[in-house]
Amino acid sequence: MTTDSQQVWLTRDGYEQLQEELLRLVKERAGEAPPDGRSGVADGAGDSSGEDPFAVRRERDHRIRKLQQMLQDPIVGGVPPDDGIAEPGMVLTVSFADGGDEETFLLAEREKEVYPDVEICSPDSPLGRALVGAREGEQRRYQLPDGRVMTVTLKRAVPYGTHSG
Repeated sequence: MTTDSQQVWLTRDGYEQLQEELLRLVKERAGEAPPDGRSGVADGAGDSSGEDPFAVRRERDHRIRKLQQMLQDPIVGGVPPDDGIAEPGMVLTVSFADGGDEETFLLAEREKEVYPDVEICSPDSPLGRALVGAREGEQRRYQLPDGRVMTVTLKRAVPYGTHSG
């Protein structure tokens, strides 16, 4: 989720996994010494990984903020209507105008551990933004980071959990 106005769609299992991860990270952070490293924990004493403890802390704090934002007001366990319209929680099959093969993915936040059975496309990505609201058979255009414009056709949209494959 990148904006306050957009809710994140999660399965019940996905929601619980992310809550557990958040709790673990917060506990991990709470058990650390102050930044001056008085106890030797925060300054890397006993840490044989060779990683910069401050970089590790920054990454963990970033992940905590992301999880807090995602879990603030998610749509949990709701199944989108099986109406053929692309929205978060739908498994989409698309084809690209460049003649490539069809691709199938879940339109959801990029949390691979939560949805191990399907590829994921974020609704905040250029492709995801282009597809949200598309109906089966509809073509949409979107811009790649390098400036090229691609055309994609929505072939199929079904709720996650009812898809096969």
